[in-house]
Amino acid sequence: MKHLPKHLRPRWRYLAVELETWPDERIGRRSFQRELWYAGQNLLGDPGSADADLSVVRYAFADGRGEAIVKVRRGETDPARAALACLDEVDGAPVGVAVRGISGTIRAAEENYLRRRGQDSEERNVVFGNEERVAVRRDSVGDVRLDEAFVGATDLDYDLA
Repeated sequence: MKHLPKHLRPRWRYLAVELETWPDERIGRRSFQRELWYAGQNLLGDPGSADADLSVVRYAFADGRGEAIVKVRRGETDPARAALACLDEVDGAPVGVAVRGISGTIRAAEENYLRRRGQDSEERNVVFGNEERVAVRRDSVGDVRLDEAFVGATDLDYDLA
């Protein structure tokens, strides 16, 4: 079977997406892809979802933070961003989604929007609510572990133990 000439091939754009959830949650690539398809279908309908053709081509997730590259047809980036904005949980875990940028190649999306942030997380003991607790800190914000869950806090909300 012959390939299509270059001017007839579909054109793609790549959305650099950042994910964030509680530090103990695990979100897999398949789960994220499934929720993205559902969000696209619910918001755009079947024809709009087929036009956008949302698919995850790169994915990494660890310690409550993740990155993804989402492939979308050229001219459909605005509907794709709207579908991503509709994601609020994946497999029951609350998730924050932010589109960091749009690029014409996967490599440019990774280099320009995702890999440049060398943000590390660390576990520390903090005083929160007059009790010593464990917090996972990233930059100037942290997630303080209560009995069964986490609470988001900034440096002003707790003291280092």
